[in-house]
Amino acid sequence: MPRKLSIVQDENIAEAEEKEKQEEKEEKEKDKKKEIRTKSDEEKTDPKLEIENLNRMLAAVLEYLSDDEVEEIDIEYLLENTEGLRDWWDQYREKNRKKIEEEITKSLGELTLEELEKIREQLREKKS
Repeated sequence: MPRKLSIVQDENIAEAEEKEKQEEKEEKEKDKKKEIRTKSDEEKTDPKLEIENLNRMLAAVLEYLSDDEVEEIDIEYLLENTEGLRDWWDQYREKNRKKIEEEITKSLGELTLEELEKIREQLREKKS
């Protein structure tokens, strides 16, 4: 009977160690995200740093695009593997949100009644 208790204790210890490793990993990821945000804040105030960062990201994207072994362009891969690119892209999209809203508003008059009803239904589904 004591042997069975020992196995359970070993499993509990292994689970606790795994949980601790996962928590450490998550903490490191949070720290890295904070570091990236801090860099982004510095870049906003220092145009030279912002230009250097944009040049680095552009070079990484062009290097990927010019790779003859890449048969299909994977945008998600670029966003995940180019440091700072996802944050930049999200900020860029948010800045252009107003422009997109204006374009949609202007184009509503050109849509058919059926198209407008479909849009209204999509909005209702989104709310619920």
